[in-house]
Amino acid sequence: MWTRSIGAALGLGALVASLAACGGSSGDSASEQALQHEADLYAIDQIEKTWHEATSTRNVDLMMTLFAPNATYTIGPGKTFVGKKQIRGFWLTAPVFQPENHWVSETPAYKIRITANGDRGTLYFECHYIDPKTMQVVGLVSADQQVARINGRWLVTTHVGATPELIP
Repeated sequence: MWTRSIGAALGLGALVASLAACGGSSGDSASEQALQHEADLYAIDQIEKTWHEATSTRNVDLMMTLFAPNATYTIGPGKTFVGKKQIRGFWLTAPVFQPENHWVSETPAYKIRITANGDRGTLYFECHYIDPKTMQVVGLVSADQQVARINGRWLVTTHVGATPELIP
């Protein structure tokens, strides 16, 4: 699934580049800008999809591909991790990554909010952790993130987590 997402993103990037090359104008047209904006929103959305793949498969290496080298990760008052090494340490001890927990992570689509403005953006989503054996919600957290395009790739620069209220 992750490979397909990368391929789709690369394909979309190639489409943006080819459309830009076909244009006869000296600057970006409104349609080219709109297409780039849509490509950015899609790429930012892939962070959420990869996040859930990483937590559902307990793949901390995949999770770490989402963070900028100097990212911050806050999960509560006085609980901020700085840089990939500290963030990795947090994830290695998080309940979702423990071998005894075989949870599935998902986000209701209507609880995702994404913005993009140039090389900066935001991403908000909720993680509903489900135990497939009991079909019960075993965890609920939200991710409120600042993201940035760094070396051509969208990465999380700031994460603030919280416990939202579980409502439809």
